Amino acid sequence: MAELQIGAVRLEDHTVAEEDVITFLGPGGSRVLSTPRMILFMERTCRNMVAESLPEGFATVGMHVNIWHNAAAPEGSTVTYRAELIKLTTRRCEFRVEARRGEKLVGEGTHLRAIIDTRRFAKTKSSV
Repeated sequence: MAELQIGAVRLEDHTVAEEDVITFLGPGGSRVLSTPRMILFMERTCRNMVAESLPEGFATVGMHVNIWHNAAAPEGSTVTYRAELIKLTTRRCEFRVEARRGEKLVGEGTHLRAIIDTRRFAKTKSSV
């Protein structure tokens, strides 16, 4: 994991699709990015950054999110997710995350991920 350093940044774009939008307003209602889907893409951007540096047999899992959803992103718009590594230990990674539609800040916050040994984690899961 020596390649990963504090301040590392990863950007990923995603076009807001039908499965990403809110539906509870019914037919004809607003079709905008839902908060759970925004968080999913923030987490995925963080996971993808770290995955490139982990040794085989290791992965990360989400532990905590502290996210604000600030603005709408309509279906069909492109949202850029940004993850910046702000803390790193042998067991955890913390990120500052953002979602932007152009210059508009759609969401922001922090995300914490645990670094796990996938074999050991699988054994823990089966004993629960």
